[in-house]
Amino acid sequence: MPALISFAGLPGTGKSTVGRHLAAATGAAFLRVDEIEAVMRARDPGREIADESYRIAAALAVSNLRLGNSAIIDCVNPWPLTRDIFSDAARQAGARFLGVELRCDDRSQHRRRVEGRVLDIPGGFKPTWAEVQERDYVTWTDAAVRIDTAACDPDAAVRVILKALAE
Repeated sequence: MPALISFAGLPGTGKSTVGRHLAAATGAAFLRVDEIEAVMRARDPGREIADESYRIAAALAVSNLRLGNSAIIDCVNPWPLTRDIFSDAARQAGARFLGVELRCDDRSQHRRRVEGRVLDIPGGFKPTWAEVQERDYVTWTDAAVRIDTAACDPDAAVRVILKALAE
């Protein structure tokens, strides 16, 4: 059964890195909300995006899931409301849903990651450390998988996620 793996976590916690590794290990579609938002901003720089980019990612995930392909959603996914968009998409497609929250509990390492980040999306947005700290984010306490990426390299994180998928 295909699965929708929905990441959550502040910028700099390793979502894109772990997501790429997971996609390589599983062949799942890798859907980055940052890429969707970069295209939206390029077309209309002053546009308020709200949850539209999340809904687009969910629709793309449903298309993949219905074809029998798993999908990984890479986004901050900050609130229960946004997480519900993806769990609803999995349900709509008759797929399994796995919520994965990544965090970086080592504050100095997290800051280094944010400040040293190199944008790989043309027109992408690079938040400052202050913006990351001020971000409205609700911890996903009931996520099926919660990983501290300060204590776990990307390959180890993938193994944890694969184990959860196998259960």
